[in-house]
Amino acid sequence: MSASKQVAIIGAGPVGLAAAAHVLERGMTPIVLEAGPEAGHSVRQWQHVQLFSPWEYNVDKAAGRLLDATGWNSPDPHAYPTGAELLERYIDPLATKTPLKDRILTSSKVTGVSRQGFDRVKSKGREQAQFEIRYRNTEYPEGLGERVVRADAVIDASGTWASPNPAGANGLGAIGEKEAAEKIAYGMPDVLGAGRARYAGRTIAVLGSGHSAIGTLTDLAALKAQVPATEVIWLLRGDNPAKAFGGGANDKLSARGELGSAFAALVAAGKIRVEPAFRTTHLSIDDGHLRIAAGLACCGRNVVADELIVATGFRPDLSFLSEIRLRLDPAIEAPVALAPLIDPNEHSCGTVRPHRARELAQDDPGFYLAGIKSYGRAPTFLMITGYEQIRSIAAEIAGDKEAAARVELELPETGVCTRGDVEGGDAASGCCGGPAKQDISACCADDEKAKQAGATGCGCS
Repeated sequence: MSASKQVAIIGAGPVGLAAAAHVLERGMTPIVLEAGPEAGHSVRQWQHVQLFSPWEYNVDKAAGRLLDATGWNSPDPHAYPTGAELLERYIDPLATKTPLKDRILTSSKVTGVSRQGFDRVKSKGREQAQFEIRYRNTEYPEGLGERVVRADAVIDASGTWASPNPAGANGLGAIGEKEAAEKIAYGMPDVLGAGRARYAGRTIAVLGSGHSAIGTLTDLAALKAQVPATEVIWLLRGDNPAKAFGGGANDKLSARGELGSAFAALVAAGKIRVEPAFRTTHLSIDDGHLRIAAGLACCGRNVVADELIVATGFRPDLSFLSEIRLRLDPAIEAPVALAPLIDPNEHSCGTVRPHRARELAQDDPGFYLAGIKSYGRAPTFLMITGYEQIRSIAAEIAGDKEAAARVELELPETGVCTRGDVEGGDAASGCCGGPAKQDISACCADDEKAKQAGATGCGCS
């Protein structure tokens, strides 16, 4: 039964390629549709960034088996790759030197998914109909028109990189954000490399409190050390900067803990100007500079900068899935069964519970969201989580219910000790006594008390 199944996979990033490897290993036929000109297109936009997790968490097992057959020299499992190394040593060889090379259609942007002969409303006989995936060749956007591929199942692993959250604190673009676009970048621009000329010697504001914002601010502080005229401003929607410092030495992902500790030191030393409780509402160009306002444009708080980097996270693009019957959490936009497991309003010191095809299933059987897109707007995704998802999904599509239900993942603890990890969220009810009151190097109230008593900390993770 499984040998006759064709599975369409949207996205040729790490999770999409791993999905193709599992599908192939199960005796099914994968076809991967990638909008970019080559596999790993989104990773190429942040290849200067070092991952928080070592290689052992970033190589999928089925993908590794495909690579092993080519004589692949696997990386040191305990080393931390950059995005560029992830491409060079894993994604590129997986996409070009294994049987997957004949299953990937690049420059193929998906424009719509439906059931053959069925719109979203029609029910009778729906489950027996194949999926119809329409896509457009982005190299020749006008000349070739839309094309169609049909499949028995669909795994949407297209990610969220192309749909960043806007600057507005209410989830909408700030008033004037589109008009000021030339002075705004999103995500994690390479401020020390490709973007150096744009940012060196200028006043740069960074909006956000997640790891993307912290990494960018840390790099900008390094740029300031090289070019002292550079000024760095941290626009923080919440009122507690210490929340962004994470678990420090208690973090099971040590690179992430080290970043938080180093960033805390930069803030304490005054290398980064902090503007807490800054909820952006308006952006405007004023005499060649960018005026960033929180509150009423006339009389609220204002920050003037040359450039703004918006690092407030990402959201899923659901526009091409309008004819698929999706059941998503109304707040997080993740599958309803998955949402409680990853809700950033609730998740704190513990781990994200493993999840499988069961939590990812939709009302259109055979359709799955996977990878970071399945997390909706939640920021708690790890690559290895995506690999466990697609291992279970491939088993489910192949009819191996036992393997699909099995859990084969142990996640590292986050080490973050406050609840409400959404930007600007209420951390008052956090574990470990809530947030620290004064000591910005402490990750929670109990940690702060322990340090005041002369101890190294409370070990709250």
